[in-house]
Amino acid sequence: MYDNQQRPEHGPLEGFTVGVTAARRADELGALLQRRGASVLHAPALRIVPLADDGELLAATKELIDRAPDIAVATTAIGFRGWVEAADGWGLGEDLLARLRGVRLLARGPKVKGAIRAAGLTEEWSPSSESMAEVLDRLLEEGVDGLRVAVQLHGEPLPGFVEALREGGAEVVGVPVYRWMPPEDIGPMDRLLDATVSRGLDALTFTSAPAAASLLSRAEERGLLPELLAALNHDVLPACVGPVTALPLQALGIDTVQPERFRLGPLVQLLCQELPARARTLPIAGHRVEIRGHAVMVDGDLRPVPPAGMSLLRALSRRPGWVVARSDLLRALPGAGRDEHAVETAMARLRTALGAPKLIQTVVKRGYRLALDPAADSKYADV
Repeated sequence: MYDNQQRPEHGPLEGFTVGVTAARRADELGALLQRRGASVLHAPALRIVPLADDGELLAATKELIDRAPDIAVATTAIGFRGWVEAADGWGLGEDLLARLRGVRLLARGPKVKGAIRAAGLTEEWSPSSESMAEVLDRLLEEGVDGLRVAVQLHGEPLPGFVEALREGGAEVVGVPVYRWMPPEDIGPMDRLLDATVSRGLDALTFTSAPAAASLLSRAEERGLLPELLAALNHDVLPACVGPVTALPLQALGIDTVQPERFRLGPLVQLLCQELPARARTLPIAGHRVEIRGHAVMVDGDLRPVPPAGMSLLRALSRRPGWVVARSDLLRALPGAGRDEHAVETAMARLRTALGAPKLIQTVVKRGYRLALDPAADSKYADV
């Protein structure tokens, strides 16, 4: 019989470790994940470099002041604010705002609308989806032939956006407000890569395409790209805030999960559904055992388990109820060498951590097995 006594509530992400690659809003994403029980490993995969002193941005600003666009597209709040602040620094702020008051101003989403209005301007339209694809569809439906369109770029690729406008007959002026660069301290990103490759993470989150591209590039530099791709394709869930963010991963054949709304909250909610659904749940020795990333739920009680113990438990759970030889379990232990005594030590610690020693049976001279409940034997016989 399973224990139906009332247990303390645990967050849906208890027992899981989630990697965060974000530079901006990393604290917000980390707090949302931790509030739901996750352990978080953060390593910014890039840094944002403002272009206040950059000749490209100054040239684009002067060009638009001298010759007004018909339409201006603002893509990010931080980028739009940065553009206005940079123009102020050059003594061109008022001229730029005066120019933008006379054009059709499109905003990608509510945050950009807020930045536009804070500058004393008013947007003509903004999509409910916060999608650049919807902005593009609207512009092409209305027709852009012969029009001059300013697009505030935001460090990420806008696949096909500028090209499609030009094919539609528009003259496009890009406004590069900031650039993405690798982080100054590469150590945290290397540790995040190592944790991903060693399956120390259950999920890895991406909130921008440059972050994904930066992590992939660093993996390639270290000779870890094949291992990283294998981890993301099989064991570590890659979660992206939206389809543009996912492009560098998809280009290498990695399938990602994405929320319907491209925001941090829905991204976290998606992980709250996906990760528990991927956990292995087994009826063992009269208990309900759910095997999570770095912990085990035994009848609803969360039991943190050391990494070596988790490795043994996963090896046993691949064929529940079957005997697994000590030699096979030794191979499952990270860095255990050749001494089978390491298996006995790790097994003793695992049993202590689980708090229910009878979950794992010792089969003399053969190895160990999970004490799968008799009623479940037939279900898992051919696993």
